[in-house]
Amino acid sequence: MRAPALSTFFAAADAAAQIVAQVLDCGDTFGRSLIGKGEKVQVEFVSANPTGPLHVGHGRGAAIGDCLCRLLEATGYDVTREFYYNDAGAQIANLARSVQARAKGLGPGDDSWPEDGYRGEYITDVANDYLAGKTVSADDREVTAKQDPDDLDAIQAFAVAWLRREQDLDLKAFGVAFDVYFLESSLYQEGKVDATIEKLVNAGHTYEDDGAMWLRTTDFGDDKDRVMRKQDGGYTYFLPDVAYHLDKWQRGFKTVINEQGADHHSTVTRVRAGLQALEVGIPNGWPDYVLHQMVMVTRSGVEVKLSKRAGSYVTVRDLIDEVGRDATRFFLAARRADSQLTFDIDLARSQSNDNPVYYIQYAHARVCSMLRKAQDADQPFDHPLAMAHLALLDSDQEKAVLNRLARFPEVVETAARNREPQQVAQYLLDLSGDFHTCYNAVKVMVEDDTLRNTRLALGLATRQVLRNGLDLMGVSAPEEM
Repeated sequence: MRAPALSTFFAAADAAAQIVAQVLDCGDTFGRSLIGKGEKVQVEFVSANPTGPLHVGHGRGAAIGDCLCRLLEATGYDVTREFYYNDAGAQIANLARSVQARAKGLGPGDDSWPEDGYRGEYITDVANDYLAGKTVSADDREVTAKQDPDDLDAIQAFAVAWLRREQDLDLKAFGVAFDVYFLESSLYQEGKVDATIEKLVNAGHTYEDDGAMWLRTTDFGDDKDRVMRKQDGGYTYFLPDVAYHLDKWQRGFKTVINEQGADHHSTVTRVRAGLQALEVGIPNGWPDYVLHQMVMVTRSGVEVKLSKRAGSYVTVRDLIDEVGRDATRFFLAARRADSQLTFDIDLARSQSNDNPVYYIQYAHARVCSMLRKAQDADQPFDHPLAMAHLALLDSDQEKAVLNRLARFPEVVETAARNREPQQVAQYLLDLSGDFHTCYNAVKVMVEDDTLRNTRLALGLATRQVLRNGLDLMGVSAPEEM
């Protein structure tokens, strides 16, 4: 059931009663709506190459992407979460050679070490498990190591499965799950890349030049034409991207949102141009993109660049181990995606009002503490009494909280429509600020039963909205801190 929007300012005391009663009546559904009317939406996010643990940039994509999914579901859309695995191409071959080198006892300092080989400690773990004949399971497959250090294909199959499992564990620790794992290799195995080329050729938008096949993407807004098939017969990354998005369209997704790093900015125009060139009815400007900027991690004011586990970058698991899942998720999603983010480990760990996660969760825990005190004093909350006298919530501080509560449904709808989960994060900070101010100014545990219960009702409504908002961020709402 959709909660109707109320005016920011209440002209009469009965409006206050409406919002508190409405929040308590709706409970976990307050703020949710059906504006999406069950429309299918696919959100693709993270989509990391299975060549190493998830880095902090992937973490930002995971936090933003998952919050987007939660917002869309809360506003009535039928959401599919999808992870695209680039399990083919040069980086995967490089991964296999790196593991092979480790399996043969080589290290990054040796002359035979692969150029641009992966150096993280995890490569040694993969090699050791391969030589030990371990079996690993990852989503759709189970791979048993052949133990032969000369079988590069077997090493590649095992390494990809091993790192897919590793990334799955990272995502599980982060509280993120996917409905679909789509493998790039399947596009080739099922002939979808060749079928895409055939469609583009038949549409008349390709040409041969200097032994390569080009797509005339300039006809569709690109700044230059793009190579599809190289002189050696291999495909560029551009072509499987177009084939993959054609597959999304053919699966019936009229709305697709790709949450990716800003380094993918150059692919937006060319993928859209390629889809237009297919002439299969895909609308101009499809799909939608949310591109996030880089993350810099600091400790004691100094940038943290290295991870023992990954070797050359900070991983999501590093952050979760340092500050916990809640702080990691909130910090990574609490700023506009297109703004650069500094993740201050010291701030995220602090138990102070400067830490936004602590500040919000403490507001929730504070209400729980009020209710426990009332119960311990043999003065449990009296719902009918409170509902009959909500007009007593007439102080400026109480009105500020009431006004903020009334805005929550609108904030959720706007955040979903604009693909901006940081709006929910800011709202939660503002509501927490209003509540803490009210708590410090207006005594709750008074002798007057009627007044005490109306103020407890305001606290209960605040707790409910904080819980609902934190859930949209994928963050817990603790009862004690």
